[in-house]
Amino acid sequence: MIDRRRFIMMSGLGLAATVFPRSACSQAPHKLARLLVGFPPGGSLDVVARLLAQQLKGCAEAIIVENRPGAGGRIALEALKNSPPDGTLMVLTPGDQLTLFPHIYKNLPYVPQRDFAPVSTVCSVQFLLTIGPMVPASVDTLQAFIAWCRANPKLANYGTRGAGTRQHFIGKSLARAAGFEFVHVPYKGAPPAMQDLIAGQIAANISVISTVLPNIEAGQLRALMTSAPKRSAALPQLPTAREVGYPALEAVETFGLLVPRGTPQGTVDALNTAARQALASTVVREALTKMSFEPTVSTPAEFAALIKSDLESWAGAVQTSGFKPLD
Repeated sequence: MIDRRRFIMMSGLGLAATVFPRSACSQAPHKLARLLVGFPPGGSLDVVARLLAQQLKGCAEAIIVENRPGAGGRIALEALKNSPPDGTLMVLTPGDQLTLFPHIYKNLPYVPQRDFAPVSTVCSVQFLLTIGPMVPASVDTLQAFIAWCRANPKLANYGTRGAGTRQHFIGKSLARAAGFEFVHVPYKGAPPAMQDLIAGQIAANISVISTVLPNIEAGQLRALMTSAPKRSAALPQLPTAREVGYPALEAVETFGLLVPRGTPQGTVDALNTAARQALASTVVREALTKMSFEPTVSTPAEFAALIKSDLESWAGAVQTSGFKPLD
């Protein structure tokens, strides 16, 4: 995998040259534009944002990435909601903040379909169900793991990076579909969950592929299923949820680019064109692939339709899980 600190440094030095003509955003209307990221520097979203900003320079004389971490990305989105709709402020956000958060927080400071104008999806990442040394080595398929969980109900648990996350509900959906008890163990982030999985303190983990891929390749963990609609190029032998009989578990996390509602359609379309051209470049696609992301471009209308459909589907998943909305 690519070293993220090195990648950020190289991006800042101009590794990712502008790959589209200025005509994509002809006569850039602003000297400076900002791309907000609701998470700390160095994370996956931050790296993708810096790569994208380098490629979107034709839409302003300069585009800087500004980290606004906190509240799981909600602070950045609230700032976007309250900013002028003039194309000078954008946000790159994971899909959960738009389609899952409205169902898990009572007082969300924004309404995705009311407050934002979708520009384009950028990339997507799949989730893996992995098991660690707590589970016997003979367990090497999802069905065998479910059977083991039924035989060992006190040990049948899974960790995720936190309660109310997409990974949390994937685990709940699996337990409901397969008819077994699967206790969720929430952690404050992915790293401590991974540490306990490798140490044999929990049986399983659901996380994005980039978090667990090195440990799978090193033989420390066993992957049983991917949530993506198609198999991973990094783990071509790994079956999808649909292939193992659980199509309802299909889920990917999509990163998308937003501007405030009311931004002129011409500005939205120009940004979409620039994003599409950037994501078509070899530089961007190879960088995303190294991070286990899949480039995923869309029109503004397609991105809006994705937000709408995911909002509806997550409403049912959260309700049937028994999850109580957070303050």
